[in-house]
Amino acid sequence: MQELEAAHCWEPGDRVPGRPEMTEFRRGLRLHQARWRESHGHPIGSQPMRPVEGKSSRLVGSRLPLEYALDTGANFLTPEALGAARARASAKEPRQTFDKQGLWADLLSSTAMTINLFGDLAADLALADRAVHTWWPDAPGTVSAVRFAHSPGRLDLSYIGSLVTFDVAFELDLGDGTKGIVAVGVSYHERIKREVPKPIRLPRYLEVTETSGVFGPEAVAAVNGTVLTVTWLQHLLMLSMLQHASDLWSWGRFVLLQPVGNTDFVEAGEQYAGLLADSSTFASATVESILDAGALRASTATALRERYLPG
Repeated sequence: MQELEAAHCWEPGDRVPGRPEMTEFRRGLRLHQARWRESHGHPIGSQPMRPVEGKSSRLVGSRLPLEYALDTGANFLTPEALGAARARASAKEPRQTFDKQGLWADLLSSTAMTINLFGDLAADLALADRAVHTWWPDAPGTVSAVRFAHSPGRLDLSYIGSLVTFDVAFELDLGDGTKGIVAVGVSYHERIKREVPKPIRLPRYLEVTETSGVFGPEAVAAVNGTVLTVTWLQHLLMLSMLQHASDLWSWGRFVLLQPVGNTDFVEAGEQYAGLLADSSTFASATVESILDAGALRASTATALRERYLPG
């Protein structure tokens, strides 16, 4: 506790009741980010991220000062990742909710980590294509776009009518006028929480679930209103693209991605996969496995390990 307090990293919210390994993991990541910031000469940020004169604020070791972060792009590891972050922050998808302050100033941001992981690929689609087919060799076609914090249609009932998004989506040109997608949900410092779908949307979720034919008989009871709900909805969003009336999408996979140490999401991926009668549209992977595959530039992979994987 003293070490965390000295680094301005003692955050009661990092505690996960009944999950001491997750508490230790979350506290360790926060301290690691503070040390990374210090070792690279970046100043310390605060809560709130943009302090208001005359109102109380406090230092947070795992953050950068917002104006400094905006000016320098220090939360991003390569010029390509910084370019992807600026492009995404300046774009606006319909009905999006997007934490721009966290993107720039929160060193624990999963959105920033996603862009750091895959930003080089957004700038080089040939590299993206090689990487995607290294990670998922059975994916058809060629990568035609890399999209961050993406949904094909928020609150659009022709999909699932929710605000759920993919952290990154690799669009695939299948060469026959249709597209494929590898949609990825990324978690870094997050803990998993029970979520309850809005009752008004549940009939649509059940419709997509039934139409897909990929779920086992006990799946709905196991995912609805549980810690697996968000994973289910992200998977359903991808499945709804395959069912869309436009017939634009003919192949898809949803991937749950997290570090090995995030046992909440590692275990969730295992539990969720066990509920599927057909697992071809779902996969779970770790950040470590993505880096170990050698599909990213060596310098980027080294920077990512230093930044995001303690020890």
